[in-house]
Amino acid sequence: MELPYQSTMKRKVRKKKKKGIITANVAGTKFEIVRLVIDEMGFLKTPDEDETSNLIWCDSAVQQEKIVELQNYQRINHFPGMGEICRKDFLARNMTKMIKSRPLDYTFIPRTWIFPSEYTQFQNYVKELKKKRKQKTFIVKPANGAMGHGISLIRNGDKLPSQDHLIVQEYIEKPFLMEGYKFDLRIYILVTSCDPLKIFLYHDGLVRMGTEKYIPPNESNLTQLYMHLTNYSVNKHNERFERDETENKGSKRSIKWFTEFLQANQHDVAKFWSDISELVVKTLIVAEPHVLHAYRMCRPGQPPGSESVCFEVLGFDILLDRKLKPWLLEINRAPSFGTDQKIDYDVKRGVLLNALKLLNIRTSDKRRNLAKQKAEAQKRLYGQNSIKRLLPGSSDWEQQRHQLERRKEELKERLAQIRKQISREEHENRHMGNYRRIYPPDDKTLLEKYENLLAVAFQTFLSGRAASFQRELNNPLKKMKEEDILDLLEQCEIDDEKLMGKATRPRGPKLLCSMPESSEVMKKQKYCSSDSSYESSGSSSESDENEEYQNKKGDEEQVPYDLKHSNHCKLVQQSNSMRRSVSCPRSISTHSPPMGDIRPVSAQQVISISRPTSASRSHSLNRASSYMKQLPPGNEANSANSEVSETLRQLKTKEQDEDLTSQTLFVLKDMRIRFPGKSDAESELLIEDIIDNWKYHKTKVASYWLIKLDSVKQRKVLDIVKTSIRTVLPRIWKVADVEEVNLYRIFNRVFNRLLWSHGQGLWNCFCDSGSSWESIFSRSPEMVTPLQLQCCQRLVELCKQCLLVVYKYATDTRGSLSGIGPDWGNSRYLLPGSTQFFMRTPIYNTKYNSPGMTRSNILFTSRYGHS
Repeated sequence: MELPYQSTMKRKVRKKKKKGIITANVAGTKFEIVRLVIDEMGFLKTPDEDETSNLIWCDSAVQQEKIVELQNYQRINHFPGMGEICRKDFLARNMTKMIKSRPLDYTFIPRTWIFPSEYTQFQNYVKELKKKRKQKTFIVKPANGAMGHGISLIRNGDKLPSQDHLIVQEYIEKPFLMEGYKFDLRIYILVTSCDPLKIFLYHDGLVRMGTEKYIPPNESNLTQLYMHLTNYSVNKHNERFERDETENKGSKRSIKWFTEFLQANQHDVAKFWSDISELVVKTLIVAEPHVLHAYRMCRPGQPPGSESVCFEVLGFDILLDRKLKPWLLEINRAPSFGTDQKIDYDVKRGVLLNALKLLNIRTSDKRRNLAKQKAEAQKRLYGQNSIKRLLPGSSDWEQQRHQLERRKEELKERLAQIRKQISREEHENRHMGNYRRIYPPDDKTLLEKYENLLAVAFQTFLSGRAASFQRELNNPLKKMKEEDILDLLEQCEIDDEKLMGKATRPRGPKLLCSMPESSEVMKKQKYCSSDSSYESSGSSSESDENEEYQNKKGDEEQVPYDLKHSNHCKLVQQSNSMRRSVSCPRSISTHSPPMGDIRPVSAQQVISISRPTSASRSHSLNRASSYMKQLPPGNEANSANSEVSETLRQLKTKEQDEDLTSQTLFVLKDMRIRFPGKSDAESELLIEDIIDNWKYHKTKVASYWLIKLDSVKQRKVLDIVKTSIRTVLPRIWKVADVEEVNLYRIFNRVFNRLLWSHGQGLWNCFCDSGSSWESIFSRSPEMVTPLQLQCCQRLVELCKQCLLVVYKYATDTRGSLSGIGPDWGNSRYLLPGSTQFFMRTPIYNTKYNSPGMTRSNILFTSRYGHS
């Protein structure tokens, strides 16, 4: 008999869910190593005629029509347009154009001529050498050759045919030798996306050596190709070619062994990899305009930042001269994956296996893609979530409403892109293997340099056709982080509520009434009227590295700050209902709270907990709030010794931050914007004159800032202040990277807020209309100290002064409000002419830990982000 409890314990029999399968079509490859890696990854090889596979691998370049037909879940191992750097003649032509634009950045290409179009230039160069009694060796290659076929060396340029399609390069006569042999490096590069560009370098490869001892070229050895050429396809036919199963012997070795060889011989291995990475990135920057343009032509409906259906493994052939400087020889878009030796198998297996892991091909990709297509079709059919078009004759209210809706949609799209990008980067960091991401680099200075080169490349290769690409590169949203986008989205919500006439939602327990005003006030506090305040007041700051204090005693009563034991205000939130307010008035002193709302508490009664990083934050638009906790009462404190010691450590860190913030405020107060050609006193009189005659200047300043200047030029105006601050902060805070300073991250958010809505954020600081810059802190759970608030206030003042000085300069020099010509972004200084804008600030003396700094002055010259 069955016992009563047995019926409740019976297990439910569940059908085993069928596991998804990733399919791969490898009919287009002849290399067995590709099939072996596919099997190792667990992919299922499909029949040759199957075009629906998740992965398609081809040895040769594919037609653009095939890329057009791919579904979003599929991946193919070639980009359209990559031939612009993989054909020898196309590479030479594009590099020549880039060298004309940026000659100092592209010095890794031997001097090259393309025949027959540049035959005359080559002959003129040979004649100049003869006049100087110099003789050089040239290497001649077929324009679209491969595997070393048709290559020869010459010393007499007169014998070259004028009508053949050839590439002629200066021969590098002093290469780096290893055991007396010339060699080159095969570097493997993985490009996973062109929109945005992502490049990975494999930290291994092949060293391919010649098979005869190297002797500098002369008339007797020009035909000895085994000496001068390092191609494996050439040297393998020589009887002296050594095949060895180890990586440190034979005519083919690994780059891993080569780096150990360099280190053993006291060479700088880190610089070696850095130079290689820079060469690769700069070369692919040349290809990026062509590849991106071709890719978007093939995938016209694909939004920027979405998953790329293309990827590519490239083989860079690089030669080292005797100073270990790398020289680019050629690029292979279909590098050989033959495995004649064990070293080939070991290196190439790692290249392929790690590349497929980085791609993150999932079994659910196909199902999700079909569901997304169905949802989009329904949206188009029923018109869901679509912004209605404005009808002719729409009212101003309707136009503002329409513009606000478009802005919100743009921000939401950008927010989704950022979160997808964060997710991809997390996967890449976990599955990178032996690859290293070299673009975008972690070094922000290097990234800025590469982005400038990328802008030049688009202007060089797509001039007249790249207006949309240029707008994307200059889009300020592209450089913003998730926190900044959330700030702007919240501001849109606030503006929407005002526009719809709704009551503003409570966003905090009380106004920021406890914040003291800055001790130093400008002489003139009126910009547009006697009622408008010159200084703005902040509310709070947000940073992933900030630590917050929480109260354990109860969630009903809140403790804002301690006037006796703390140098800053601790803004407190109620646990379930309220968020902090950002709608603080321009003059905080006019709003005082009831004294009953304030309860002082000792600074030793609180402990800190770390706030979750942005990566772990919920993917909703609202941020999680934080709360205050108190330690247990005194009779229970003996059980929390470790917590108390941690509290003391955190309090000491807070005191240090306060001290450094005080020094920063001291420096900011002494900063001045200097008008070109005028002294400090004259510059201050000029600003005061504009303030005194504000009724006359107001409309002209508004027209200049909001209409005449686009978003790029507006950002460059504020960069005068920003770059000087970037120079000062590392000296005060004693850090190598200014991004580590929490105060600088607060400043960045203020700068972004001032540029909000095409500069409307800064213009609101001149008037009482619109939202003030303090609204960036509306839902921030962190707190802002009085010193940080005063620093932000001073920062806004400097930006306002800077705009007035630039406006006045533009008016005086041009005689009109056009101010800055179309060549402004390419000129040497911020504005046309030989004058410069200066910011004067005290030198920080590292011997002092307090604001007792020397009053000596230093000039910081801002030139497009350089100080």
